[in-house]
Amino acid sequence: MWRTVTFVGLTAVFIGYLSVWLPGPAVGLSFLGVELGEWIKFMGVRGARNWFYLPPITLGWSLALLSVGWQNGRWQTWAWRGLALAVSLQSFPAIAAILDEPPSEWLLRLLLIASVGVLAGLTAVWPRQLSHWPLLVVLGLIGALLPTWFYFQVRPLVENAVGVQIGVGIGVWLNGVGHLLLAAAVWMANRERY
Repeated sequence: MWRTVTFVGLTAVFIGYLSVWLPGPAVGLSFLGVELGEWIKFMGVRGARNWFYLPPITLGWSLALLSVGWQNGRWQTWAWRGLALAVSLQSFPAIAAILDEPPSEWLLRLLLIASVGVLAGLTAVWPRQLSHWPLLVVLGLIGALLPTWFYFQVRPLVENAVGVQIGVGIGVWLNGVGHLLLAAAVWMANRERY
């Protein structure tokens, strides 16, 4: 049962990031999670906007950690680890941003994506006696809390700019609930062992 809840949580995070986070007053002012980080830079929110790119990173780390203990000789194991890296690439900055903006706007995202690749490789040699599930619980909590908190910090700026009250899109809720489901499922599945 907890494995199913884990995969439901992971799927919710993925779908949530590709869903509306900022439901603006018009279709042109409604933004998906994947778009929001780029759009808010025009409102003067610069380096801190990286929080909006966190969900694909936490999802990639989680996918990689879930492969700990899998047989390295199977193609499915490496396909899963490749999926972890591919998902994290949703945070990849635009080439124009890399060429035209200071590194403070995109370098952290590149390093985080690289860390997903490194973690995916490390899972191949992860020692069995080193428990990885507490990291999954922490990732679930971080992925739920930080982007949601930052959304509520940025929302008043958007409301002032467009002159109307802005709600909370389904993407924010799917991201938060998905990460919390991941944390809860991993916790419940492993708490009985210790």
